[in-house]
Amino acid sequence: MKPFDVYPLYDITPVKAEGSVVWDDKGTPYLDLYGGHAVISIGHTHPHYVARIKEQLDRMAFYSNAVQNPLQQALAEKLGALSGLEDYQLFLCNSGAEANENALKVASMVTGKAEVIAFTHSFHGRTSAVVAVTDNPKIVAPLNAQHQVHFVDFGDHKRLEELLATGKIAAVIVEPIQGVGGLDMPSAEFLQQISAACKAHGAMMIADEVQSGYGRSGRFFAFQHADISPDIVSVAKGMGNGFPIGGILIAPHIEASYGMLGTTFGGNHLACAAALAVLEVIESEDLMRNAAAMEPYFKAKAAQIPQVLHVKGRGLMLGLAFEAPVAPLRNRLIHEHHIFTGSASDPKVLRILPALNIKKEHIDQFFDALTQALA
Repeated sequence: MKPFDVYPLYDITPVKAEGSVVWDDKGTPYLDLYGGHAVISIGHTHPHYVARIKEQLDRMAFYSNAVQNPLQQALAEKLGALSGLEDYQLFLCNSGAEANENALKVASMVTGKAEVIAFTHSFHGRTSAVVAVTDNPKIVAPLNAQHQVHFVDFGDHKRLEELLATGKIAAVIVEPIQGVGGLDMPSAEFLQQISAACKAHGAMMIADEVQSGYGRSGRFFAFQHADISPDIVSVAKGMGNGFPIGGILIAPHIEASYGMLGTTFGGNHLACAAALAVLEVIESEDLMRNAAAMEPYFKAKAAQIPQVLHVKGRGLMLGLAFEAPVAPLRNRLIHEHHIFTGSASDPKVLRILPALNIKKEHIDQFFDALTQALA
């Protein structure tokens, strides 16, 4: 048997990592400015994170949700306190796709409606319903295609209102900062319009914070820059710093019922220990403040590179926009300068998603390498 060959792989085999550095099997160090798709939020093998997981592993790694798990309550309380959403409810699962699937399911069950509004260039996952609300026909199988999904452009308030006015819309799902789509952001005003229109027409607003959450934007959640309160917030990637965990934060006006949602592995003891460690490090090291502080420094350095048209995104969820496709540049950065960066569905955007404790010297190293690679 061999792996199902669906990934275009670099000829690099990482075997060790610490902070923002990854070493391959030949001993070559790489500066990691991508964090495995924004997953590494507190740096690789953070000592507190490692200790937390080892301690829990010595006690008990797993039992299902058929029993009490105090770690889930501890995680919910810590997440509520740091995010400012203390009155929300937490349902835990294993990934961002599962989180968004559950968010859509809750919205449909509670409203009794079946149609959804999503946005052009969106990406919400690769499972059934979330593939349907992802604006990429290449990954939608006939089984997953759903005609109840309507795609709207950011800023098109008129079309948004027209669709919501039909009374058939269960949810509007939106990324406050698009990740795979290329770091496009709806304006704060448009996010506020979505929130108000959902309330007016009995639909639910789902903020997909799978990639933009957990302090990456400089606030705990990117939607908080618009001063709104979504009905449901989905989280995953940076939540476990590499340990698979996801979840949805559900507004207090939505009532739970037994059997409404379920999962075998979601919220298990080891996953909760990892997620608690991440929150503890974000708090103790003030990483949201660091993410906010690194943004202007990064943008000032980018302004010195003539080939960079502009910088998209905010905090430490950033994209460098160029006139030409960035694939050759990305290859030079990884093979010649040993720096991991990311791509986007927009071929002219280079994605930068480092750990939230990245330092200025890492940014300096990147821009020195970028200058050489462009030359």
